[in-house]
Amino acid sequence: MTLKVQVISQQPPGGRCALYAGYAEALARHFATNAEVVFSTTRGAHGDGFPSLCLNGAAVQPEDGAILMPADIIAELVAQGVSAEAMAGLGEVLEEPLDRMLGAAG
Repeated sequence: MTLKVQVISQQPPGGRCALYAGYAEALARHFATNAEVVFSTTRGAHGDGFPSLCLNGAAVQPEDGAILMPADIIAELVAQGVSAEAMAGLGEVLEEPLDRMLGAAG
């Protein structure tokens, strides 16, 4: 399975846009694919505007309705049929961009 990873971001990227770009980079490394960043002036979180992280064309929806967490991304990948074997170690990889963002905020 080839994973298509896309981030919709404002320019310059703000907090969530930068976090989602970090997630996209982590996903691209893990699945040996490319991540695309599309800049938009349209605010439409978790949809067709910024900030959004799309996997195979589907915008990942945060469980809390506000910010994507690693568990949200993994849940979307499971829903798309990605095997547990292919996702081995992904949780830790996705924690890195979140830790960077939280560290910068603190």
